Order: sequence, then C-alpha cells, then structure tokens
Amino acid sequence: MTASLGFDRSLYILSFDYRNPLLALGWESILPPEHAAEVASTVSEIVTAKQFVYDGFKAALAAGVPEDKAGILVDEQFGAKFLGDAAAKGYVTACPAEKSEQEEFDFEYGQDFAKHIEAFHPTFCKVQVRYNPEGDKDLNRRQSGRLKRLSDYLHGESRSLFLLELLLPPEKAQLKELKGDKDAYHQEIRPRLKVEAIQQLQDAQVEPDVWGIEGLDRREDCERVVAAARRGGRDKVGCIILPDAGKQEKALEWLTTAAGVPGLIGFAAGRSIFWGPLSRWLARESAPKAAVAEIGQHYREFVNVFERERSEKVG
Repeated sequence: MTASLGFDRSLYILSFDYRNPLLALGWESILPPEHAAEVASTVSEIVTAKQFVYDGFKAALAAGVPEDKAGILVDEQFGAKFLGDAAAKGYVTACPAEKSEQEEFDFEYGQDFAKHIEAFHPTFCKVQVRYNPEGDKDLNRRQSGRLKRLSDYLHGESRSLFLLELLLPPEKAQLKELKGDKDAYHQEIRPRLKVEAIQQLQDAQVEPDVWGIEGLDRREDCERVVAAARRGGRDKVGCIILPDAGKQEKALEWLTTAAGVPGLIGFAAGRSIFWGPLSRWLARESAPKAAVAEIGQHYREFVNVFERERSEKVG
C-alpha cells in the first residue's frame, strides 16, 4: 500500500465544519426541537455564517490564492451546498466523518459512514481524533480499530483520500508531573507524544494520506513528526499544521516554523481565520460584505505566510 499512499502537494484548507453549535459562533447549545421556529432561525444563521466563510474563500482565490493548492473542509449537515459547489469548480474538498466534539472517536453516521462519504466523493474524508499514546489503552484500542476500518475502506473501495487530524490532550498524570503547567506539556511533552501516537496508529494499520498536527514551536520537532509520518516507505505522506489552538499571531508563528520543513505541506485553519469577522457580524457590529472581505483577507494572509517562508527556506 505504501507505494500509492500519500498526498504531497501544497494544501491550504479553510475549515468550517463546526456542527454543534456553534461553539465557534457564539451559540451555547442547540435549541430544543419544540421551538421549531427558533430552531429554523438558528439553522438559517448557521448556514449564513458558513456562506460568509465560503464567500471569503472564493474572494481569496480571486485575489490570487492558487486554486490548485486551496481547499475547504465543511460538514454535510450544514454545508452540503458548499461541498457541491466547490467540487463542481474543481477545488479540493474535505468532509468530516466523525461525531463532533466527542472525547472518543466514532462515526457520525454509524454503519452508514461509507454511504455518506460516497454521496459527496470529497477529495479527503477527514476525521479528528483525540489520542494520547500514554492514555487509556482500551480507549485507544477502540479508536484505532474504528480508524483502521475507515482506513481500509478509503484505500480499498473509495476515491477519497484519508485526512486524520490528531489531537493530543494531556492526561491528568502528565500534567501532575509538570505541576499543571500546560505550556510545558505543549512544548516539552506533546512533540514526543505526537511521534509515538503516529507510530502506534501506523502499527494498528491506520494509514492516513495526510496527518493534521497541532502547531509546533521548534523546527526539529516538526522534522521528527514528518519522519514518523513517512517511516517505512510512506514517502509521499504529507503533514499539515492545525493552528486553531492559538491566537492568530501564534498561528502565524506555527505556520512560519512549519513552512520550512519538507513534508509539511500546508495547513487546515478555521477559527483563527473566521472567528473575529463572524463574531462582529453576529454582534451586528459589521456588515456581511465586511465579514466576507476580512475572512478572505485572513485566509490569504495565512497562505502568503506559508508560501513566502516555504520559498525562502525550502525552495
């Protein structure tokens, strides 16, 4: 399989697959079904917000972001029309297969996961997984079993590639050893755990074409992660940075570091690009056109930073 595994072209994904509402957009919870009118209004606002993000993406392409490197990640629930439009225009598309905001990975549509993937034929089927290699072994075993099932399907019957976003939440024991210092965990412990997690999942026959990894501060840590992703003949497997865990300034620092490392091919960013503009629109502090323009500008800035640094450091 390793000969055909992987995706090593530049990849700049604008992510707006938030479903549960909208932790990212200011709603505290889903409204109960009995309030049908309110539910309809909320859904309409969610779709409108996603429309602004998609329009910002297209504005960035019109302003010069390379179409062959750009892509969107959006959910079927609220974003089906954007997936369809993007595919028709030839853009890279990605669609999530996991239940949103769950501590344990499972399929959004249960046993019907394949049917939903094939309904859209996205470039990438994406899953986000919380996996600490020193965590609960039974939990990790259950998750890796489901991921292997998805991996086997995507590399066997599907036309979609496999994008795995790997998150490493700290275990209580790990934080205790660091006296609760989360910054020390992120800088000193998490980079090692990323390598171990990738290796564990590969050993469990989970084979992403692209790994999404949280931002790293040091080039050498980026290099170790890429080496793990590409070990054993997986020479074309790519890695992308997930910069949304930090503020925009920090996100751009992570992109700058990653861009200089061969094998780190881009990013998948969402909240750090659209959260500010959409927050102002939701508060009625800015007009829709302003939100769209700002989202496009932020996305273009992320792309420009990565492209500039890559050109200078990698060539």
